Amino acid sequence: MKTRGFLSTLFAIMVLCALQLTISTVTAASGAYSAQLISPTAGQVLYPGQNVRVEWTAALPHIDLTGCEAEVWLSLDGGRTFSTCITPILDPRARFFYWTVPNLSTNAAVLDIRFGCEGWYPESYAPQPGSTFIIAKTSG
Repeated sequence: MKTRGFLSTLFAIMVLCALQLTISTVTAASGAYSAQLISPTAGQVLYPGQNVRVEWTAALPHIDLTGCEAEVWLSLDGGRTFSTCITPILDPRARFFYWTVPNLSTNAAVLDIRFGCEGWYPESYAPQPGSTFIIAKTSG
């Protein structure tokens, strides 16, 4: 009986290792997600109500993009927290959208360009702290 239990445990461990190796191989073969913000630029001053083109480049994993999406999130505290999604769900191949700047003044606005696929590719984050910009206070 002890041998049977040992062999069952050993078999289970081998199956788990093979599964992890398969997942790692698929992830490596598919490439990783990355994005780089083009606009707004570092230090740029935006004004509440202004309509700006938010633009980026992205490297998508080499996978079927069916069921995948992109979103852009806003941080007002230098990238410590991203509490506001500023896009609708975007096609993952999208590289820009037009955004109306909110009346939320900050000297440390940062965007996070996210990618993921429902249920099978985890949400991937690409915060852009090197492109921190300013949302000015409204006058008046």
